[in-house]
Formats: sequence, C-alpha cells, structure tokens
Amino acid sequence: MVEFDYDLFVIGGGSGGVRAARIAATHGARVAIAEEYRWGGTCVVRGCIPKKLFVYASHYSHDFEDAKSYGWTVGTPEFSWPTLRDNKDREIERLNKIYVCILEKFGVELFDSRAVLTDEHTIDCDDRRMTARVILIASGGTPFLPDDVKGIEHAITSNEAFHLDALPEHITIVGGGYIAVEFAGIFRGLGCNVCLVHRRDEVLRGFDRDIRGAVANNLANQGVTLHFDNVVESIVANDDGTRTVSLTKSGTVNTGVVMFATGRIPNTADMGLAAAGVTLNNRGAVIVDDYSRSSAEHIYAVGDVTDRIQLTPVAIQEGQAFADSVFGGDKRPVDHKLVASAVFSQPPVATVGMTELEAKQQVGELDIYKSTFRPLLHTLTGRDEKTMMKLVVCSKTQKVLGVHMVGNDAAEIMQPMAIALRMGATKQDLDRTTAIHPTAAEEFVLMRKCVPPPGSS
Repeated sequence: MVEFDYDLFVIGGGSGGVRAARIAATHGARVAIAEEYRWGGTCVVRGCIPKKLFVYASHYSHDFEDAKSYGWTVGTPEFSWPTLRDNKDREIERLNKIYVCILEKFGVELFDSRAVLTDEHTIDCDDRRMTARVILIASGGTPFLPDDVKGIEHAITSNEAFHLDALPEHITIVGGGYIAVEFAGIFRGLGCNVCLVHRRDEVLRGFDRDIRGAVANNLANQGVTLHFDNVVESIVANDDGTRTVSLTKSGTVNTGVVMFATGRIPNTADMGLAAAGVTLNNRGAVIVDDYSRSSAEHIYAVGDVTDRIQLTPVAIQEGQAFADSVFGGDKRPVDHKLVASAVFSQPPVATVGMTELEAKQQVGELDIYKSTFRPLLHTLTGRDEKTMMKLVVCSKTQKVLGVHMVGNDAAEIMQPMAIALRMGATKQDLDRTTAIHPTAAEEFVLMRKCVPPPGSS
C-alpha cells in the first residue's frame, strides 16, 4: 500500500472545510488543513458575521427616530465609522482564534499558506510537498468584477466595504442580489446617500415575485435611489476623490464610492485542479456528485466552490456528510431540498420552499394566502414600512409548499416554519395551531382568505 503523509488534506479554512477536518479527525483520520488568508472563511471574515454586525449598527438610526413616538427624548445622535469598523475587526479576530483552537484541539495540522495541487494526491504548501489519500477542496467563493466596464479598477467589492477608511457621503451599489440589497440598507441606515443600480427590473432574482416587490418598495421608502434596467458603462475617478458613474439609461451619477455586488464566483483559479483531473463547470465550480466527489476519484469539494447553494449552513452540512461518508463509514448525501434562507435587508426577508412560480410549474393548481400590513411597532411611529407574508399551498393535497416573509424577525420566524415544511405540514395543520398574540408570526396560522390567481374573475 502507498503511504501518504495524511489521510485528508483540506484546502480552505472556512465553515465547510473546518467542519470536515474536525469530523474526519474524530473518526481517526490524520488531517491537515491550509488557509491562505484568515481562518473562518467568507462567513466569519467577509460575510455573514461582519455584515450582520453592520446591519445591527444601521438599525440605530431608525430606532433613535422611532423612540420619540414612544415618549423618549433623544439627543442628537452621533455615529463613528472607525469605532464600528475597529470593534468589528476585534470580533473577527476573536472568532479567527476560536477556529484555530478548535482545529488544534482535534489534532488537525494547520498551514497558514496557499495550497496548490500537482496531482490527485499531492499538494504544494509552505514550500513543502505533501501527499494525502483524500483531498477536499473547500476554498469558497470570491466577488465577481466584470472586466468589460471601463474604469472598473475604481470600484470596490463587499470585501473592501468592511474596511473603508471613512464612511462616504454617497455610495453607488451595483447589483440586485442579497449582498447589494443588504449593503444598500446598511449604508443608508448609517447616513449615506445610496444609489442602487441593477440591470434587471427587480431585485432578488429567484425569490418569490411578491417578496421582490416588497423589498424594492421598502428600499425606496428608506430613501434609496433605484436605477433599474441600467448597466454601468464606465467609472471615472475625479481629482477630488469622487467617482462619476455613467449608466446606460439614467445618465451619470456622482458618488463617493462605487461598490460592485454582482455575485460571487467559485474560488478555483490557479489551484492546480486541472493537473489533478478535477472537472469544472463554465462558472469555474467543481462539479461533484451527491456525495461531494469530483471527477477525480480521491478529490472532493464542499461549500461555495461547488456553486450548489451558497449558504454557510449548507457548507457545514456538506462538510459533515463528506467526513462521515469517507472516514466514518456512514455514507450519506446532503439533502439540498427545503433549505431556508434569509436576506438581512431592512426589514429582512426569509423564505423556505417553492416560490409561487416554481410551485405552479411543478405542481399545478395552487391556493395562495397573502397578507400585507403595517407592523404594530409602526402604528405609533407612522413609518411607511410593510410586513408581507405568503403561503403557497397545493390545492389538491393542501400541503404547504412555500413560506415567504418580509418583515421584522423574518429569519427567526422562518426557522421553525422550515421544520414544519420538512415534516410535511398542511394548511390545516397551521389552521389548528393557536396563535401567539400580538406577534407578526401569528399571521401564518391565521390566514384564511385564499388570494385569487392573477387573471381570475
């Protein structure tokens, strides 16, 4: 038998890679892991965690305004961007150390370096050449910048947005996905003037149509200027440090910072994957089977680098299933159905299951239940913010196929709804559930009026 240096070598120290390394080690494998930047991956370092901290910070501007309606006298609030940025950095550093401690606790050998494959079992890392019986690619994703925009070098991505030297007076955000929508709300809440430029006529492609409309309305009500059906033609850096953005339909926008949030692509460039026999798709993602195995027999991949579902909990599940299957004797695929997700817009979005369009295409006749209302919080503040809740139900079986919400605490409410859908809940199951009053969540068990489908009499 060929003797390898390790049973498993993981490339990428994010959520999926760390989970896989730790679980494989508990199964008795000799494990090493390499990370070229910081431990914790996109979620901890450049994504979920710092973004959510910024969302919390941006809420305070609304809270200070709303406090007056509840009898509070609040002085003129002042915001310090450097304080928020530096406190965030300290928290990320703390989490970074926790990931290192977890890996070391389970006997995983760590390499703070880039790793490159030379063949199916060989890795070059830290000027060393090592071998492993199994290799796992968990290198995540990276922001996409289009190379056909003149002056694109004057734009930033979400990576740099977390580290700006100063808060801009005006920021132009390009994109319509969850990252663009979330940062539009963040920077508007922190006091910036915000333009959102999107090449389509609606934000959040892939979400239910009613959610997309509600989010756009809330952005506009917050004062975000929306430029739909527009493409950036060029970016000019001015002598005073500002930028001039030329759009295809809306003329020019003078701004302080241009941030592109036009998606993330798998981080697979210059890793030696071709030399190792790993096949990629046209987006550069590692093509894998149901058990996360690539076209190379001994190389697997999990997380965003596979471009299946770009969510941290999914990467963690994939990493766990891989380690249990390959090293624990419990071979099982990851179920990518009924994965709940959230967009931390303001107010936030949460969803699980099918959109109305998907359900109509796959199931046929539907019962749609929908409710839009002003949340109790704003009956005193008068803020023009609406909560929207929607159920997609199969007419024949009455099984709930999709649950969608825009409103405060949407993500917290959607987590138990995901359990209900996983268990096959019907509309009657929701109807028989006693409401908790007064809450927004109670609306999901109180909806009784079925919305007629478009075009019906």
